[in-house]
Amino acid sequence: MIKKWETEHTYIEGKQLEFTGDPFELFGKYIIWWVLTIITIGIYSLFIPVRLKQWEVEHTQFA
Repeated sequence: MIKKWETEHTYIEGKQLEFTGDPFELFGKYIIWWVLTIITIGIYSLFIPVRLKQWEVEHTQFA
């Protein structure tokens, strides 16, 4: 996964980042997001990039 590689090679003030996200959890969220997009006739699609970034930040921490 690209995000895991990015965090393993990123240091902030000498501290390495670590990504702990699970791709299966993200897949489940994608299904929910696309169902909501269909139900709302595309309106929810505006929120998907924000929710994705939120998920990435929640699963990124200092090692």
